[in-house]
Amino acid sequence: MIDDLQQVYVERYGDEDITPVDPEQFAPPLGYFVIGYLGGVPVACGGWRVNDEVEGAAEIKRMYVVESARGQGLSRRVLAHLEQTAREAGLARIVLETGTRQPEAISLYTSSGYERIANFGVYSDHPDSRCFGKSL
Repeated sequence: MIDDLQQVYVERYGDEDITPVDPEQFAPPLGYFVIGYLGGVPVACGGWRVNDEVEGAAEIKRMYVVESARGQGLSRRVLAHLEQTAREAGLARIVLETGTRQPEAISLYTSSGYERIANFGVYSDHPDSRCFGKSL
């Protein structure tokens, strides 16, 4: 699924996501990753990792739902689960970055209570980036 997600980035932005991501960052207690299945087939994923730039915050990464499973509310369920597990891990805030060419993601996050925040990290000066945050 991550390869499929990177292909979406290539189609929409012309290149893969530039964020450095090490799978070990998603290992508890400083991270978490979930895969959702339908009929035994992986169809949704997402994770969070502690963000050292935003005190007390988890950063959502690699949210994705395969095209054939979209429109069933899976992204909203994954997002709610990520928020719950970050809260249970003692984090007070959750942040994320998405891009201007992902209006469906922006709509999901804003309708889920996320508010625009200053861009952070490798996205600080990236004009196509939009960062959002939410208190847990």
